[in-house]
Amino acid sequence: MPIADAELDRLIAEDVPFGDLTTEALGLGDCLARITFAARTPLVACCTEEAARLLTRLGAAIEGPILASGTMAPPGTPLLAATGPAEAVFAGWKIAQTLVEWASGIATATRELVDAARIVAPGIQIACTRKTVPLTRAFSAKAVKAGGGILHRVGLSETVLVFPEHRALLGGEAPAAILARLRQSAPERALVIEVTTVDDALAVAEAADVIQLEKFAPAEVARTVAGIEKRADRRPIIAAAGGIGPGNVAAYAASGADVLVTSAPYTSRPAEVQVRISAIHSLD
Repeated sequence: MPIADAELDRLIAEDVPFGDLTTEALGLGDCLARITFAARTPLVACCTEEAARLLTRLGAAIEGPILASGTMAPPGTPLLAATGPAEAVFAGWKIAQTLVEWASGIATATRELVDAARIVAPGIQIACTRKTVPLTRAFSAKAVKAGGGILHRVGLSETVLVFPEHRALLGGEAPAAILARLRQSAPERALVIEVTTVDDALAVAEAADVIQLEKFAPAEVARTVAGIEKRADRRPIIAAAGGIGPGNVAAYAASGADVLVTSAPYTSRPAEVQVRISAIHSLD
């Protein structure tokens, strides 16, 4: 998944707006150095490619292979290495380390959710929302995919999703009528509607492509799925959303939902990456 150079340049500008004062003051800028990154704890690697690009944009050169995003890394696994002027190495050090730790934390948490859910329901999908830390959506999306998840909705321009808040402004128009109208105005899009009661879900089952069950308990999800399969001629995709995390993902996976929608990985603990910097005498 490509990340634009502009995103990387923004990270560099934030941390090194006018150069590295310490390295300059010590007169180390032209010294040659090697920087290595390795997993300190078990993790799913992510944004190692972007960390490498950061270092090269600052004037370092990548040395050896880069562990690909999405790869499981036991403790001690090398992630990437680079050599170059100390000025470049120190400028990129913390930006690259923080990015890999943070993104790998999201990827690892996503993988844990996916694995826990698929023990119960092998075909289920974990979909992460757009409720990312502001201005980090591209990196967050890459981390979710690296962890084996999918993207629920990356922006308002992508999906037709009718919330109860939309319906509140429509003067009591029936949900089925709303969806029929949307078939005319957005004919190429899947129609998703969020509901808050079992009865609401049953009422739109014939018209919606996806029904999003907001904050349903696992037993309510199961009752909704059973009711739709019994009464409706077609079965829409059932997405359970709201409050899903490590402690209950297995119960939701057992409920019969097709997709579990969550934001939990975005608040996960960053992975731990060990960085070492050493002097070298030659780049040959």
